[in-house]
Amino acid sequence: MDETTHTPDNTHDEAPQAEVATTPDLGLQQELQAAHAKAAENLEGWQRAQAEFANYKKRMARDQEGQEAEIRGRVIKRYLEIVDDLELALKNKPAEAEWVQGIELIYRKLLSFLEAEDVQRVDPLGQPFDANLHEAIAQEDSQDYESGTVSEVLRTGYTLGERVLRPAVVKVAK
Repeated sequence: MDETTHTPDNTHDEAPQAEVATTPDLGLQQELQAAHAKAAENLEGWQRAQAEFANYKKRMARDQEGQEAEIRGRVIKRYLEIVDDLELALKNKPAEAEWVQGIELIYRKLLSFLEAEDVQRVDPLGQPFDANLHEAIAQEDSQDYESGTVSEVLRTGYTLGERVLRPAVVKVAK
């Protein structure tokens, strides 16, 4: 037996390597560019839809707040008529009637309720006339007030937050 050492010959056992194309396939490159453009277009459309939906939600919330404020204002306006009646009753109250204290208590409670609802009285006496807050029904000569200022308040005005619930009915000095 002959002992010969065999060294492995790697050159015979290796499979031939495939040649890698060094020139890019123009058709594949164009498809890739088209796919990238389509993906960018889809992303842009999705982002636009997201922004439109966010704006829609904000608009709906704003509209709902407006509707709630409108309903709240209509309800509170009805209470203002009661306030007017109570003020008139208290202005013309009898001197010694016991029921007057009860009426005053109800009046103060109603005013507290309105204040808790962010209803504020418009007290324009001596202030310049503002058509947004006041309704002038007459002009009168006045030595106590400058021309264009409110000289008498005939009916109190009220605001709910920034919104005028009812303008003050006034006389204006000329």
